[in-house]
Amino acid sequence: MRYAAIDIGSNAVRLLIADIIENDGSVSFKKNTLIRVPLRLGDDAFLNQHISDRKATDLVKTMHAFRNLMDVYKVGDYMACATSAMREAKNGDDVVKQIKEQANIDLEIVQGQAEARIIYASHAEQNIDRTKNYLYIDVGGGSTELSLFSSGDLVASKSFNIGTIRILDNQDTEESWNSMREFIREHTRHFKNISGIGTGGNINKLYKLSEEKDNSPLTFNKLKSLYSYLDSFSLKDRINVLGLNQDRADVIIPACEIYLSVMKWAGIKSMYVPSVGMVDGIIQTLIDKNYVKSH
Repeated sequence: MRYAAIDIGSNAVRLLIADIIENDGSVSFKKNTLIRVPLRLGDDAFLNQHISDRKATDLVKTMHAFRNLMDVYKVGDYMACATSAMREAKNGDDVVKQIKEQANIDLEIVQGQAEARIIYASHAEQNIDRTKNYLYIDVGGGSTELSLFSSGDLVASKSFNIGTIRILDNQDTEESWNSMREFIREHTRHFKNISGIGTGGNINKLYKLSEEKDNSPLTFNKLKSLYSYLDSFSLKDRINVLGLNQDRADVIIPACEIYLSVMKWAGIKSMYVPSVGMVDGIIQTLIDKNYVKSH
């Protein structure tokens, strides 16, 4: 049995095809194929509130390719979600129609709260101590989703219009930053010792660059020095000398700024990086939907 997850983000579009494993009543998944296409829909959406014809065409072509791959892999069920860029584009619904007509994919534009819910469905906290307090921090191209957990229970969750592409395009507002800081202060002040859980492509890359041992958390100080190190290179050298992908080399700097701000405001000294993201959450959501129904 195979499921597929499609995540149409503001920086990149991803397809994850996963093998579903049933074992003594428990259901898990193993990643089979992951494809990432850096379309940067956010540049259009945040500057013009509109997905350009060129980008819409590229997106439809990408979805067509994903549809063919899902057919070849004989995917039993799939879910396709679009986040911040498509939320903001006034022609988002038209693009959704185009994708349905030309690629036969049902795409849903999810709101921030739903996005946060899908992300933490990835069960990123499974390998860590459930009795503690955690702030989930998911940084994307267009938005940052924060979810606070205490002893395994969700305390508060919110989506903010602060993201890496938005910052690069100077479309982040002081208001959004203040609102995020207020949210963090208000909800974390009752909790001692909060740990972070970081998800998203940038933090996964930063974690690799930090060369931390597997599963050990990334400390605030380590992330801060990594930020200073990366920031000391020009964009060109981040690509040529450090070997970062072109579409990662620029967004990684604002991503650091967001994670460091959130950690500082919440008093987080270290952050776990389970290397999961939206697509993992989508697969888990499909498992919960299909297996709860049928069992």
